[in-house]
Amino acid sequence: MNIAKKVTWLELFYDLLFVAAVSKATHVLLHADHGTVSLEYIIKFVLIFIPIWWAWVGQTLFNNRYGQDVFAHRIYMILQLFFVLIMTFSLSPDFDRYYVPFFIGYIGSRVLTALQYLAIHKGEESHRAATARFLGTRFWIGIVISSASLFFDSWVRYLILYAGIAIDVFLPVIGRRFLVHTPINTHHLLERFALFTLILLGESVVSTLAVLQNSNGTWASILFAALAFILVIGIWWQYFENIERKVDKALQTAGQTIIYGHLLVYLSLSTIAASIQLLFLEQLDYHFILVMVFLSVLLYFVSTTIIFHRYRHKHLQLRPVHLALFLGILGGFFVIDLFIVVPNYVIMAEMALFFLVYARLATR
Repeated sequence: MNIAKKVTWLELFYDLLFVAAVSKATHVLLHADHGTVSLEYIIKFVLIFIPIWWAWVGQTLFNNRYGQDVFAHRIYMILQLFFVLIMTFSLSPDFDRYYVPFFIGYIGSRVLTALQYLAIHKGEESHRAATARFLGTRFWIGIVISSASLFFDSWVRYLILYAGIAIDVFLPVIGRRFLVHTPINTHHLLERFALFTLILLGESVVSTLAVLQNSNGTWASILFAALAFILVIGIWWQYFENIERKVDKALQTAGQTIIYGHLLVYLSLSTIAASIQLLFLEQLDYHFILVMVFLSVLLYFVSTTIIFHRYRHKHLQLRPVHLALFLGILGGFFVIDLFIVVPNYVIMAEMALFFLVYARLATR
């Protein structure tokens, strides 16, 4: 039986430090130039976001399986917070200038996570000991490869750094045979990821406030901001109603659908937050911002559908007709807007309507 595990106050404080990191990553997408956000900045956004997500996931998964609110574990987390602060300070599209502090912050947090697994495995038994030993030893592969980047310059440095991060990220998938015998606490993990989702929703609220501040409170901006707020409420309703009432929190799994699916959820939420400001400011080419908005919403829809379908109670799972309806609404709006140039508040109204329908039908 999957007994409920309480989220500690230190975990909540740990999340707060990632607010600034997420905000800095999202702002990379606000670099509009000649009517577009260049591919360079889109790639930099993803490359900045993944280490943030994985550093947070690393500590969260350790706490989920082995964490206890005791002195030793608190010290590990406090040290992690120090490295997160360094990493957050160094997040910038100017990778070369801040490479060393970024490296220290990210690698420091990963080293501490690996050490935690090695320290805990001696006190565990059977599969729990094997899982801790596997993660504690194998995570050093990615750490060592990424550390080798210090000996190189230019693009080779980043290739090696992210090769190590990629190995680190996919290592739990490779070692699934160990992890399935030490399942995650589904209740705790869903709660932790939901709390991080709140951070991302906060970015959309900040973007909505930025709309009002940049417009001196005109009626058009108030309408746009109101529609953006309805959109955020629709996302909140759909996501948290599913978390609270529709999923089977006693399900015993390795949790990888939750973990990797939420990377796509978080990327989409950050992009939606940036899209709110960019759509209002009208600094981008109409067709570019249209594609950006709809792809962001589509990514959110697909990723949340996969996650909640996996963990929903069987009798509450959505039917194909529901999925066809959601995709039909989104696709219909996109085709209309593609051939008929509509004001920004109309696009925002369409997205708000989509999320209200998605929330209503997905939480019945």
